[in-house]
Amino acid sequence: MDRLCGSGELGSKFWDSNLTVYTNTPDLTPCFQNSLLAWVPCIYLWAALPCYLFYLRHHRLGYIVLSCLSRLKTALGVLLWCISWVDLFYSFHGLVHGSSPAPVFFITPLLVGITMLLATLLIQYERLRGVRSSGVLIIFWLLCVICAIIPFRSKILLALAEGKILDPFRFTTFYIYFALVLCAFILSCFQEKPPLFSPENLDTNPCPEASAGFFSRLSFWWFTKLAILGYRRPLEDSDLWSLSEEDCSHKVVQRLLEAWQKQQTQASGPQTAALEPKIAGEDEVLLKARPKTKKPSFLRALVRTFTSSLLMGACFKLIQDLLSFINPQLLSILIRFISDPTAPTWWGFLLAGLMFVSSTMQTLILHQHYHCIFVMALRIRTAIIGVIYRKALTITNSVKREYTVGEMVNLMSVDAQRFMDVSPFINLLWSAPLQVILAIYFLWQILGPSALAGVAVIVLLIPLNGAVSMKMKTYQVQQMKFKDSRIKLMSEILNGIKVLKLYAWEPTFLEQVEGIRQSELQLLRKGAYLQAISTFIWVCTPFMVTLITLGVYVCVDKNNVLDAEKAFVSLSLFNILKIPLNLLPQLISGMTQTSVSLKRIQDFLNQDELDPQCVERKTISPGRAITIHNGTFSWSKDLPPTLHSLNIQIPKGALVAVVGPVGCGKSSLVSALLGEMEKLEGAVSVKGSVAYVPQQAWIQNCTLQENVLFGQPMNPKRYQQALETCALLADLDVLPGGDQTEIGEKGINLSGGQRQRVSLARAVYSDANIFLLDDPLSAVDSHVAKHIFDQVIGPEGVLAGKTRVLVTHGISFLPQTDFIIVLADGQITEMGHYSELLQHDGSFANFLRNYAPDENQEANEGVLQHANEEVLLLEDTLSTHTDLTDTEPAIYEVRKQFMREMSSLSSEGEGQNRPVLKRYTSSLEKEVPATQTKETGALIKEEIAETGNVKLSVYWDYAKSVGLCTTLFICLLYAGQNAVAIGANVWLSAWTNDVEEHGQQNNTSVRLGVYATLGILQGLLVMLSAFTMVVGAIQAARLLHTALLHNQIRAPQSFFDTTPSGRILNRFSKDIYVIDEVLAPTILMLFNSFYTSISTIVVIVASTPLFCVVVLPLAVFYGFVQRFYVATSRQLKRLESVSRSPIFSHFSETVTGTSVIRAYGRVQDFKVLSDAKVDSNQKTTYPYIASNRWLGVHVEFVGNCVVLFSALFAVIGRNSLNPGLVGLSVSYALQVTLSLNWMIRTLSDLESNIIAVERVKEYSKTETEAPWVLESNRAPEGWPRSGVVEFRNYSVRYRPGLELVLKNLTLHVQGGEKVGIVGRTGAGKSSMTLCLFRILEAAEGEIFIDGLNVAHIGLHDLRSQLTIIPQDPILFSGTLRMNLDPFGRYSDEDIWRTLELSHLSAFVSSQPTGLDFQCSEGGDNLR
Repeated sequence: MDRLCGSGELGSKFWDSNLTVYTNTPDLTPCFQNSLLAWVPCIYLWAALPCYLFYLRHHRLGYIVLSCLSRLKTALGVLLWCISWVDLFYSFHGLVHGSSPAPVFFITPLLVGITMLLATLLIQYERLRGVRSSGVLIIFWLLCVICAIIPFRSKILLALAEGKILDPFRFTTFYIYFALVLCAFILSCFQEKPPLFSPENLDTNPCPEASAGFFSRLSFWWFTKLAILGYRRPLEDSDLWSLSEEDCSHKVVQRLLEAWQKQQTQASGPQTAALEPKIAGEDEVLLKARPKTKKPSFLRALVRTFTSSLLMGACFKLIQDLLSFINPQLLSILIRFISDPTAPTWWGFLLAGLMFVSSTMQTLILHQHYHCIFVMALRIRTAIIGVIYRKALTITNSVKREYTVGEMVNLMSVDAQRFMDVSPFINLLWSAPLQVILAIYFLWQILGPSALAGVAVIVLLIPLNGAVSMKMKTYQVQQMKFKDSRIKLMSEILNGIKVLKLYAWEPTFLEQVEGIRQSELQLLRKGAYLQAISTFIWVCTPFMVTLITLGVYVCVDKNNVLDAEKAFVSLSLFNILKIPLNLLPQLISGMTQTSVSLKRIQDFLNQDELDPQCVERKTISPGRAITIHNGTFSWSKDLPPTLHSLNIQIPKGALVAVVGPVGCGKSSLVSALLGEMEKLEGAVSVKGSVAYVPQQAWIQNCTLQENVLFGQPMNPKRYQQALETCALLADLDVLPGGDQTEIGEKGINLSGGQRQRVSLARAVYSDANIFLLDDPLSAVDSHVAKHIFDQVIGPEGVLAGKTRVLVTHGISFLPQTDFIIVLADGQITEMGHYSELLQHDGSFANFLRNYAPDENQEANEGVLQHANEEVLLLEDTLSTHTDLTDTEPAIYEVRKQFMREMSSLSSEGEGQNRPVLKRYTSSLEKEVPATQTKETGALIKEEIAETGNVKLSVYWDYAKSVGLCTTLFICLLYAGQNAVAIGANVWLSAWTNDVEEHGQQNNTSVRLGVYATLGILQGLLVMLSAFTMVVGAIQAARLLHTALLHNQIRAPQSFFDTTPSGRILNRFSKDIYVIDEVLAPTILMLFNSFYTSISTIVVIVASTPLFCVVVLPLAVFYGFVQRFYVATSRQLKRLESVSRSPIFSHFSETVTGTSVIRAYGRVQDFKVLSDAKVDSNQKTTYPYIASNRWLGVHVEFVGNCVVLFSALFAVIGRNSLNPGLVGLSVSYALQVTLSLNWMIRTLSDLESNIIAVERVKEYSKTETEAPWVLESNRAPEGWPRSGVVEFRNYSVRYRPGLELVLKNLTLHVQGGEKVGIVGRTGAGKSSMTLCLFRILEAAEGEIFIDGLNVAHIGLHDLRSQLTIIPQDPILFSGTLRMNLDPFGRYSDEDIWRTLELSHLSAFVSSQPTGLDFQCSEGGDNLR
């Protein structure tokens, strides 16, 4: 370098220590300034160029119009290029005229000139690629300014010293250059306008991150506006920003799906090759001998999808890791500076400044790393939810039996969340070894081979921790199984809660849930104890490493003196070592849990899917709509065939009836036509679009209109026709919101007949080519069935001319069909027209003989009622006899109005004819105006997010659940632990200040012994506090779950009718998971960071009392940041919780209706709907992630100021401080940044997670029914003996404030009488039944059964002695015996007698397990 500067005006020296270091007025040599210093910005830009060009090439954001700002930037770039060339030409001019300029005067202007030209071209290229704020160029201009400041000062000092300017031309050009680069830097901080056609121009509320400048992005300043808004008032959904395109579900899920499909293709490659010869006739045995192919790896698919984010995060982490080792080196120099009274004072100030700059750079880069990783984690969760949802739409029926809805919800909620939780720790896999290696290297420099003693401790502890983690993994797998079982059982309980209440079966199911929960908590306790041991190991590891390393160092050689530099630089290096070692348990625990989740998700994604090619959709015989050739079908490949050797040809436009006895395979035939069954042999062809009406109507939780339209655009004429023909117009008048009435989950606020007619209207509106109708008339009364057949299905109905396949038991409709298919035992026994089949005395004739008596009776009833058909249609419309829950007050009110109208019309003597009906409708429309419709149309209440501070009562509730003594004991243990830690470090400080005698320190063994004792005591306190927390946390988890479970089981039926099951399940899954596994570690981390922060302030103030001056302003700033952050993040977390429930509710609904969704071809629409719900959840999660980064940058700024001032005051008070105290003070300050950040983070996390307790408590305090048993007033044994029922002046209302449903009812029924209850709709027939079971409680009056007032005994004493046959059969997963006799009260003989009476004994006897036959959820394996 000296040669470049030559021997002329610059002199030949590149570096001069006397000029730069050992002086009170430091400066750099002119050679250094004109060479390396001027080249630094150029080297940076050329080094960054390849990567930046690659980024720009792959990220086109649009085109920015040439603006004044862009023109100014370009002009400055050109001017700087000109200045550089002027300098170069001046050097050539000097060379021509005899002076010999140094080579650097040619090289530097040339390099700078080319770099300025490159920067100018980059400005324009960025504009063309849509870059509004360039971080690369901002850093370049900043480096130019910084590198020019030193020559700026030097030239002025030189001119003042010499009294004249030695080189006026270069002096002038330099200051012009400085002014231009300063202007270029300032202009680069301003942003360009958005690109043309940018999404930001269309978005009403875009995320400000996209348009933020470089420094705003670096410091997360763009989030400040939302933080202020959240502080001023609770945030609402409308305040949240829209998602960027790359974060949206449809993009992210598609990327993962493509990667997963590649994995599947690679895994099935050999298998496909093996199957090809089979077609040519190769023996099947040869194929079986082939080795199994490997399963596709979901982990590889994830890595390939998110590689770029992983690499970006890894780059930031690498830079941050390297920067973290700068401060210990600066501390080493600072201690040497304090020890040397002759050192220039500016050294100390420079060191303090460098420490601050280094810490600030660490902060900025670390949070860029975290932002990158957390956004990636959010995308991973989104992608996993999307992939699971899409898989659930395609799984076969056999897989559906294996995976219940609860288990699939768990995959989406708990397992997907685990991937999100572990993502921030992923980089520790390589970062932790790197930090350990670097720390050991620097320790070797200080302590020599003694550092290896510490390494040995780390290596020895790895297998111990490995054994602990393996055991934890085992517990985790078992615990997840119990969790799945518990959620599955809770899902079944919620689905069948009405049956449980009517049969008084709650205790046995309560016992089952509590049994599973007990097993789950036992495993949780074992796992938590192992976690506590793991924490103890890793908390003690850094101390043990320090102790053993320093102990070995002072013991191996008496001449090894432990001074302040060695002790505290080693300590700061060990503190760096402590971070990855402390995070390793979380990484191991997270990786353990995630590996379990990965396997579960991978297993689910590898399950069999329905074959889309099972049914041929394109080619078919001319004139045919449906053909089956030699078709054999089964519900699962491992089950025997359900349908055998079917040969069917259905012409276009035909009406075909499918009849046969129960269980012969009629519904299975429809499922086979839909492609829902496994096709073992044959060919199926269905030409045209399909509409499907299942036997049990599938109704969505949305408005009635949306249920009918089912995603199709509104056609008013067709819509009106569908409602009219399906007899739904009267329903619209009765329902509180008309066709905008929200239908509850599973159609809870509609009767069975209404649900079926809505399902039929959906099919009619679809205007499909083929209609598959699976016994749609069974759920409606005979007169309504006749109306629907005539108006919809029959030859004169709206579907005339369409191909219709009707599964039915209604004989009266069969003569009007084109032909009939008769099934028996899964085979077609007869097929032909009604008249043809009558002539044969075959299975059709048997079918007629079995069903004719009922049919004739129904037909006679139909004749008698024909005159009243319109009113009877209304009766069916208004009736809820199928659902013994008249829970909706608005419906009740409208019914009351309707009955009054009918009564008045009858009294006027107008009769029950069409004009009267019209009059009724119009008057009702007047009674229910549109404004009321909006208020009463919604059945399901929106889940409301709490606002403001989490109430102290919530913390108090959790503290009481943990145990107040336990809580206090944990606080004291942590205080003791930190006091001991301070004592150990103060002792170390005093040790380093021990006077040396003959190059040795005395009392080394005493010093070492006390230091070891204090360290061991600290470790014991850590373990004791962790164990105490485990005991308290498990107790709290048990108590909170028990309270929630008992309250929900005892909640009234009306609560379940108006609350989606997904919302309740969310409490039992996600919120209980938080209480079980998240709250306790969060509280421990809060205690840890709080006490560490307090310890740091105490130590620094004790060491340098002057620090008190800055404590107050820093504390005020810290407090402001904390208040802004906590208010905002808390509300974001609440909004996130509320937006999460709809994802799972929608998923549960989708899984139950997959066959309908597939039949109508709406799979894609439902994917979009699910993605929209996930995106809505992401909209709340993304700002929450950003809020943590915003907090981190601002709080760590406070920590960096603590480092700056502790070093600064140490420099100022250097004469009164010893090196030991300075080392202690600054080494503590270097830790405080992390502690301050974690204190707010964990405080906020605690507040965010304690919301789980708030939500669980909310549902633990809902209104409950009367007590199950009143010990003071039990029913007599054997009651009721005769069954005398008496109502005395009995009145009842649905809810307080509503009109009475039954008014002053008095009646007496003798024992053994068979009583029919009749009356118009709304008269209170169903209500009477509900009152007997005390589902509704009396407003006044009494009910007596055998002389006993039912209100005076417990609900179970009453309900267990009454029985009811509900309309909708509910079966629970478990044995058949459990479903019949959950309490185990009856003998096998009693159960078999019941089965015989129910005509089920033949079926049960045919099962190998008999009464222990396992029923699947909902009884799906019983048909």
